[in-house]
Amino acid sequence: MITVLSIDGGGVKGLLPAIMLAFLEAQLQELDGEEVRLADYFDAVAGTSTGGLIATMITAPDDNNRPLYAAKDIVAFYLKHCPGIFPQKNNWGLLGMATNVMDAMNGPKYDGKYLRSLLQGFLGNKKLHHQTLTPVVIPALDIKHLQPVIFSTYEAKRDGLKEPLSDMCIVHQQLPHFYQLITSKPY
Repeated sequence: MITVLSIDGGGVKGLLPAIMLAFLEAQLQELDGEEVRLADYFDAVAGTSTGGLIATMITAPDDNNRPLYAAKDIVAFYLKHCPGIFPQKNNWGLLGMATNVMDAMNGPKYDGKYLRSLLQGFLGNKKLHHQTLTPVVIPALDIKHLQPVIFSTYEAKRDGLKEPLSDMCIVHQQLPHFYQLITSKPY
């Protein structure tokens, strides 16, 4: 039997799967000891958008080759950093709605700089091709060609993809009109 953890996306709503995963991990720790983590129980972890960020965080290794983050750490991450990742304007009423529509037509809603700096700080220079404790699958969208793109540990090893995990997290967070696209790297 193969076990796969699949984590849905949804921006700030990533807090919901993070809370459920923290509960699951706590239950597993009651059974098997405080040192166990979710990455110990799954053969693969997949996630879209913010789910891919969670998948990366629970499978990235620390210096002792154990998960860098416990699931409860991800809940704290969302509570602390969501206001910086998804800054909100106070655009209420009819004028606010018109402003939001105009902003959406003029470009991305968020620039992604805060998220990029956070991820580079948290994940450092760890690479997808050999530095996840459990195989990871992260689907994304090639906006230019309107085609799905799948980042996975298997593909990264096979194709020699050596991009940092932090870049993979940014790429799968890129939704049209939400984040400015990374165009300097050929993903």
